[in-house]
Amino acid sequence: MTTTKPSLDWLTDVSVFAVNRVPAHSDHRYYETAAEAEADGGMKLRYSLNGSWKFNYAVRPADRPVAFYEQNFNSDSWGAIEVPGHIQLQGFGKPQYVNTMYPWDGHHELRPPAISENDNPVGSYVKHFNVPQNMLGKPVYISFQGVESAFYVWLNGKFVGYSEDSFTPAEFDLTPYLLEGENRLAVEVYQRSTGSWLEDQDFWRFSGIFRDVYLYTVPAIHVRDLFVKTELDAAYKQGKLLVDLKLSGAVDSASIKLVLKDADGQAVVAGAAEATEAGVWTASLDARAVSLWNAENPYLYKLYVEVYNAAGELLEVVPQRVGFRKFEMIDKVMHINGKRIVFKGVNRHEFNPRRGRAITAGDMLWDIKTMKQNNLNAVRTSHYPNQSLWYELCDVYGLYVIDEMNLETHGSWQKMGAVEPSWNVPANKLEWQDIVMDRAISMVERDKNHPSILIWSVGNEAYAGEVLLNVSNYFRSADPSRLVHYEGVFHNRDYDATSDMESRMYAKPADIELYLNDNPQKPYISCEYMHAMGNSVGGMHKYTELEQKYALYQGGFIWDYIDQVIVKKDRFGKEFLAYGGDFDDRATDYNFCTNGIVYADRKVSPKMQEVKFLYQNIKLLPDREGVKIVNENLFEGTDAYELVIKLHLEGAEIFRSVSEVQVAAQSEAYIPVVLPAAEQAGEYVIHASLQLKASTLWADAGHELSFGQFVFLVEQKVAASLPAGELRVVEGDVNIGVHGRDFSIMFSKQAGTLTSVNYSGKEMIALPPAPLFWRATTDNDKGFSLGFDSGIWFAASLTRKCINVVLTEQEGTATVTFQYRLSISADVLVTVAYTVLGDGSVQVKSRYEGAANLPKLPIFALSFKVPADYQHLDWYAMGPDENYIDRAFGARLGEFQNVAADNVSGYVVPQESGNRTGVRRVSITNDLGRGIRISAPATQPVECNIAPYTAFELESAQHHHELPNVHYTVVTVAGRQMGVGGDDSWGAPVHDEYLIPADQELAFEFLISRV
Repeated sequence: MTTTKPSLDWLTDVSVFAVNRVPAHSDHRYYETAAEAEADGGMKLRYSLNGSWKFNYAVRPADRPVAFYEQNFNSDSWGAIEVPGHIQLQGFGKPQYVNTMYPWDGHHELRPPAISENDNPVGSYVKHFNVPQNMLGKPVYISFQGVESAFYVWLNGKFVGYSEDSFTPAEFDLTPYLLEGENRLAVEVYQRSTGSWLEDQDFWRFSGIFRDVYLYTVPAIHVRDLFVKTELDAAYKQGKLLVDLKLSGAVDSASIKLVLKDADGQAVVAGAAEATEAGVWTASLDARAVSLWNAENPYLYKLYVEVYNAAGELLEVVPQRVGFRKFEMIDKVMHINGKRIVFKGVNRHEFNPRRGRAITAGDMLWDIKTMKQNNLNAVRTSHYPNQSLWYELCDVYGLYVIDEMNLETHGSWQKMGAVEPSWNVPANKLEWQDIVMDRAISMVERDKNHPSILIWSVGNEAYAGEVLLNVSNYFRSADPSRLVHYEGVFHNRDYDATSDMESRMYAKPADIELYLNDNPQKPYISCEYMHAMGNSVGGMHKYTELEQKYALYQGGFIWDYIDQVIVKKDRFGKEFLAYGGDFDDRATDYNFCTNGIVYADRKVSPKMQEVKFLYQNIKLLPDREGVKIVNENLFEGTDAYELVIKLHLEGAEIFRSVSEVQVAAQSEAYIPVVLPAAEQAGEYVIHASLQLKASTLWADAGHELSFGQFVFLVEQKVAASLPAGELRVVEGDVNIGVHGRDFSIMFSKQAGTLTSVNYSGKEMIALPPAPLFWRATTDNDKGFSLGFDSGIWFAASLTRKCINVVLTEQEGTATVTFQYRLSISADVLVTVAYTVLGDGSVQVKSRYEGAANLPKLPIFALSFKVPADYQHLDWYAMGPDENYIDRAFGARLGEFQNVAADNVSGYVVPQESGNRTGVRRVSITNDLGRGIRISAPATQPVECNIAPYTAFELESAQHHHELPNVHYTVVTVAGRQMGVGGDDSWGAPVHDEYLIPADQELAFEFLISRV
């Protein structure tokens, strides 16, 4: 495909997608000396063109400066743009977020491969450069690592080439067009092209040069492409290394030596490569007994390929990491190095809230460490090949990878959830075969040497057909060492052979079990599950519990890793996190881009607490005699960790032991532990923790890998007596007062509630308690229409009517009981009784008597406000991060502290957050340490949410900056709150056992006391 006259017709021609592009090749580095190769650092034979470029923006092709590429065109008056970077995040045009529909939906009536001539922004880039001294007289190439979505290149007024595919490199030979001195590079980038029909991923729609651009040269004889393949014997002990090389330059005079070194730099085996008739140089090296690569211990060798000329001079050295591992299907089960694998994975978009997909090395390092620290072992590159550095990090740190080609055509076959593939592409349209296959080839050729990649993926959500089946067969032919994944055949079983595994999205646990119990012919993975939108990831345990139940259940990949939101300024100049629609982008899918277990600013969200626990490979099951350790690792024992046992009484640590344990992979052991006698009455908690002995690449010494706990009670032998103190009860016409030394508790018959808790002259009640049946809807709640189904509880929370007030006096106590009816049903009765004790503490008992034919309750609680100065919280509850009844496996019972504002979690749309289950006590104090304590019996703990906003304030805000100024601390004490769910965010309800039926009786109690 060679031409010299560029045409805009290429933008809509499926047969033109690469003009004068250098063939795809491996992403290896190469050096001119052995010392440089040993260091494996920056390449002297590369020269970065990143930085400031001259730039012009046009909203449509007709408005672009057509002749800008000409050598005498003056672009001095143009503005500047940073490369790499997105056009839309640097003041030109606007970003747009859509999920499944194409971004032009509703604006233009288009069918593939057509694009709009009047709605296709064009970025014209100009960069001047001088050829580096060490490249003079040598061939010079240019590499664009990522340009979205199509671009033309000129050098010194001469057309160089054209490329589509936003997420794999496009490289061109500049040598014929170079001038002495300054050279003028011109690049014309189009946001939309034929490729746009193939890039309908669930992400922000950007354009521009968003990955690195660099010049490179090559020695006189150069390893153009390298393919390393490892083989293991039947015992997975002895290894063989097969090497294929493609050379360029004076290859007839070449000789090639190879040395394989271990992780300590010691030579393992050496050899030479020989040329074949096909022009490929090959070598086979017997490495004998080898250390294997896996995610638990990613052992890497390094192969050095030395290229010599006829005179014996060393021209080039290629250092290539090598991981010996075998990934295969055995009896319908995927195995790594002979062991059944379970993917504890996540889908990951490349994203940074200020840079979009132009992420940095620092971003990637943070990501890989965070994944390792939280027990994730796998990542799917949803839905495009990532930067090469990411695969290097996965090799070195140890993550299993599904490498996904840049393909999604969701809007061509699924509309608002309905499957309608009448104009699906690529389907069986063979005219699309080459442009689709090019994406597969570009990915495989670049990424093939990374041991972390176990599976090639035929893109995402593009339905099914002959074109994609052909791609999967290409993967198998080009690289038999890996398996092939594709979920789309779920919708069209005629092409079931496209995927080597049964892969589904958002299948419910029961549906997964139906498949696994129905004579399955393939292993099962969820390529997407646990839609982590907003406050989510409830019920995840129902999936991870399948891991040991079914051999063919092999895990899944949470959707997804990081919130895709962009920093924007509000009308007052304050930054906030913006989602779809905030840039006046229409069409849009609004906040559907906020699905991360990590916030956009790379802070771990509370959801990660649950993920880390449920993804533990090593389970700790303590009891009063010791701890059972179940090591589900495939390869690694517990030698790198120490076992820390702590015994707590009522939240305070009273004993600690540290010991070394050796529990081999795929085994279990019971470790006896001698604890002090539990003689004192109270609640005891045994905490067991596995912690790193020494720092690793991904975590510091002391990092906790796994934990487990065991709770037990020692009953009080003597019943607790009531607090002493005289009470003075005053029943007025409107108010009831209960007074004692240094306190005054007031109730209003008129308001129908407690109105004052005054300790030592300090009023604690800023707004009186009221029964609460509504929570600020989560994204999942909205997805399954909780507001439509249960919205009457919103009204019930605001429209109760007090029908009765009763004062009861007994020795040492006074009780005021309020009864409420609700407008939604004459049969529902809510009772709240406040019993004032002699020391001024108030025992609160709330009871709900339900009725039939009412929707499920979101929450049954009592909520009140205290002054905002009382913001410091000291908990003894399940924590430390927020948790819910269906997302509490990762929480632990203990003491922890935060402030009320911390309990408004960073979910991009304000919603219910910050809840704690299992609350035994929480103190709410001011800066002086004064305030109140909420406490409940260990046998009947409550749930608490203490934050600056009410459920209704949160419900009314679409962004955090829309929330009101803080005036109060809102205290919500619940007997029960429904779970948050997470099977999906567009209709999957919370699982039944985590709902609250309205036709039952509910009751809870707690104590308010002074601090």
